[in-house]
Parts: sequence; structure tokens; C-alpha cells
Amino acid sequence: MSRAGEAGAPGVDPEQLWLGSDKPRRGRKPAYSREAITAAAVALADAEGLEAVTMRRVAAAVGAGAMSLYSYAPDKETLLELMVDHVTGELPTANAPTGDRGSDGDRHSDGDRHADGDWRSELKSIAHLQRAHMLRHPWLPAALAGRHTPGPNTLAFLERALAVLRPTGLDGAAKLEVFAQLTAFVAGHVAHEIAGAAALQSPDRAVAEARYLAAVAADGRHPELAEVLAAPGRPRTPEATFTRFLNRLIDGLDTD
Repeated sequence: MSRAGEAGAPGVDPEQLWLGSDKPRRGRKPAYSREAITAAAVALADAEGLEAVTMRRVAAAVGAGAMSLYSYAPDKETLLELMVDHVTGELPTANAPTGDRGSDGDRHSDGDRHADGDWRSELKSIAHLQRAHMLRHPWLPAALAGRHTPGPNTLAFLERALAVLRPTGLDGAAKLEVFAQLTAFVAGHVAHEIAGAAALQSPDRAVAEARYLAAVAADGRHPELAEVLAAPGRPRTPEATFTRFLNRLIDGLDTD
């Protein structure tokens, strides 16, 4: 996939993908829908990871020939775009702007109704929704690491986040940067959380790591680390850890 900042992923035309018809571009009357094919790919990724998502495996899941899928998604990159937006449709968009205008001509939205200062808690709520969402779809953090064009579901959730950020007074570019920063934080944290949970399934490894850190703390060459390791511990449940990190991120945002 292309790097962030480039205008769309290579080979993926966002206008054709999101504004065009979801019917195949050639061939006979469609026997399948893009929605069904995308859902099958998501189910496969949820069960076995992104590596399992091949055109052949997806075709088998929907009972089609592999070649017939290329009419709906010409490559795996396009299929991944569809998958990301498909699962983003699970996220609530209750705070999206209404688009109404008052008698003074100013636009009013749900975001306008948040009391000044409330936006931080609203933004934290969005992050918790994203974390739960990514834990349901463990392949999503890796998928989001690549550049992808926002589809309709992604745009709807973005609209909610921008409404929440309205009271901050940030300009448009800064609002987009805050949302991108938040999403990247959640994706990185969830990827680390998933990897850590897998590692903890090996008790021997966890014990070995504890012994190693104890030895390092006692060697006299790492006094700062030794002091940190000797300090009283904090709750280490995944939810508590995520909340602490998230609070530091959002409470420290500068809106000047």
C-alpha cells in the first residue's frame, strides 16, 4: 500500500470505488454482490488473519470462481479498502452534525451543543469505541497502517469526530490531524495489546521476562529503570492501561 499522504492507494480509484456502481464492470448479470464478497473476506480475516484473505479463499467462501471476483474487486488492495469501510459501519455515528442552520445563518450541529471542555471526554469515548472495534477485528490495526481512501462508513464516523472537535476552535487541518493521531494511537496500542496477550499464553516466557528484568534492575547499570521497577504497580488490566495512556494523550492536546 502507498504511504500516508499520497492520493489514494496504487491501483485504487476512489471515485470508481466509492461513487461508482458496485456491479461488476464486465461480464454477465452479477451472481453475487460486492457486499456479500466483502463480508466473506471480513469473516475470513476475523477467523484467520489478513494472510488468509486471498481471492481464491474468498471465492470459495461465497461459492464462486476466483476469476469472477475480479469484476467486483480487481485486486486484494481494493478488497482491503472495502473490508475496512465495511467493518467501520459497525461504529455508531450518533454525534454526526445535523447540518441545520439557525436564523443567524450559522451551522448548528451536535458538536456545537457540547459544553466547552466536554469534547475531551467525547473524544475519549470515540477512542474506546475504536479499541473495542479493533479488538473485534484484530486484523484492522495492520490494515489501517497502510493508506486507504475513506469510504461512506469511514466518512460518517469521521463526521462524528469532527463534530466533537468543533468546540476546540482548531482549524480544519488540525481537526483531521487530531483524529488521525487518535486513530493511530488506538491502532498501535491494540496491536501491542494483541501481541502481549498472545505472549502471555506462554507462562514460561512471562516468568523468563520477569527474571530478566529483575537481573537488569539489580546490575547497578540502570538506576533509573531499577527505581521505576521498584515503584508500586498500577492496575494492569488492558482496559486500565489503555485508559491511562489515552488520558495522557487527550488531556495533553494543545488547542491554542
